[in-house]
Amino acid sequence: MKTIPSCETKGGPLHQKAAKDTMPRELTRNPVQKIWIPYKDERPALPSQSCIPPLTNSPTVIVMVGLPARGKTYIAKKLTRYLNWIGAPTKVFNVGEYRREAVKWYRSYDFFRHDNEDAMKIRKQCALAALSDVKSYLSEEGGQIAVFDATNTTRDRRQMILSFAEENGWKVFFVESVCDDPSIVAANIMDVKVSSPDYLDCNRADAMEDFLKRIECYKATYQPLDPDHYDKDLSLIKVINVGRRFLVNRVLDHIQSKIVYYLMNIHVHPRTIYLCRHGESDYNLKGRIGGDSGLSYRGKKFSSALRTFLEEQNIKDLKVWTSQLKRTIQTAEVLDEQYEQWKALNEIDAGVCEDMTYEEIKERHPEEYTLREQDKYYYRYPTGESYQDLVQRLEPVIMELERQGDVLVICHQAVMRCLLAYFLDKSADELPYLKCPLHTVLKLTPFAYGCKVESIFLNVEAVNTHRDRPEDVGKKGANPLMRRNSVTPLASPEPNKKPRMEGPDDRLASSSSLATALCLASDGSAPLPGQNVSEMPRPSEAVTISVQE
Repeated sequence: MKTIPSCETKGGPLHQKAAKDTMPRELTRNPVQKIWIPYKDERPALPSQSCIPPLTNSPTVIVMVGLPARGKTYIAKKLTRYLNWIGAPTKVFNVGEYRREAVKWYRSYDFFRHDNEDAMKIRKQCALAALSDVKSYLSEEGGQIAVFDATNTTRDRRQMILSFAEENGWKVFFVESVCDDPSIVAANIMDVKVSSPDYLDCNRADAMEDFLKRIECYKATYQPLDPDHYDKDLSLIKVINVGRRFLVNRVLDHIQSKIVYYLMNIHVHPRTIYLCRHGESDYNLKGRIGGDSGLSYRGKKFSSALRTFLEEQNIKDLKVWTSQLKRTIQTAEVLDEQYEQWKALNEIDAGVCEDMTYEEIKERHPEEYTLREQDKYYYRYPTGESYQDLVQRLEPVIMELERQGDVLVICHQAVMRCLLAYFLDKSADELPYLKCPLHTVLKLTPFAYGCKVESIFLNVEAVNTHRDRPEDVGKKGANPLMRRNSVTPLASPEPNKKPRMEGPDDRLASSSSLATALCLASDGSAPLPGQNVSEMPRPSEAVTISVQE
């Protein structure tokens, strides 16, 4: 009869270890976000960063495709702003910036000829340098989505990117911008391209001529995405003539569906968005948060001043949106404009802290008060919401704002901060501290790569409800306990939820000396008219970021 060692018998050390490994992990409740987190060895059990083979939540590389002046960078920047706003860390890697750093200055379109072998080597080296930075961002810096912004017009270049992504276990989604309307292309060149660092000190007519020749260089080797045959297995969207038509192929996950959803809602037509809070309320005067109080005397004066302001602006077909709370509706009633009520625009739900002053919250719920001071974006009120929840709630509003023309949104402080953060590309850390004073209209005018903001005070005094960031709370990144690409539930597990209403009413890659030498030796073309090569600045000095998003 075989003797079984004691360590293998039931109750022995190995059996106990196996039983322990198969038991559910202990959970601890995150006090800030009010979610349950598994613990292992008395430490939070964070997900593995290994993404080989690809996981459901593995990083994604968005690859832009298309001829120059087709709006690729516009789409890349706008898409990045949206994805960051919804909580997916995203960064653009513009290969043109790497090329400007390697070449130092631009002479003419000859650099982009496909038979210019030395220049082709430099361009490939710049693409590889950008991909190297993509790898660092997705593997080491906590990024989730990288946007590879370049023409990527040949199958060889796209296959190089696909192979690189496959080696690292990343997903790839192609976004091709196709435009055969000469007027749109010409307008894009004049609005954006002739003022780029490539054409410093060059008159607009010569810059336009050179850029059109650059486009012809790309056309010679352009191989569009072919979802019917050659590229039938790729995940992609073709945006045709600035959104007049779309072609979508093999959308494989949530992020890709979000990208498609967003790109099918944006447009490039000129418009203005007006954001303001309701007039001063009775609760504002008392320092109470939440609730559904009406306007104070000064709040009603603001409503009249807002009507006068809109009459002076003389806006045709203006749409007016409000929340479903009394104070925004009272503000809109005076305007003599049809308005639409959005439940999504209601103020952040303070849960058990509704109707309280901050002093009362500090006295009755000292721990909650401290937690919110420490992490205002991720903190969730018991039975209420966090700013993170509010951003998710406001996503349909953003989509409709992107689809519309001129709109006035009458909302609340936290809601206005979230909307403003989207248009100005503010981080989660900055969002809860954006200043949105009462009785002030913010006029937002989107342009190519940014958004112009005008602040207009309507000369009606109001109480100041802004609370600055506590001095002892330093700026920080995302909560380390957040899972990559996680979505926390809007519903809180606590029972007896209090009703809302009281009544029915770029890091650039450093180029090698070989790349620079190749460029200087091979590119013997003369500079464009008006360009002084000896005085041309480095790209890092020439490029000024005017994007306020």
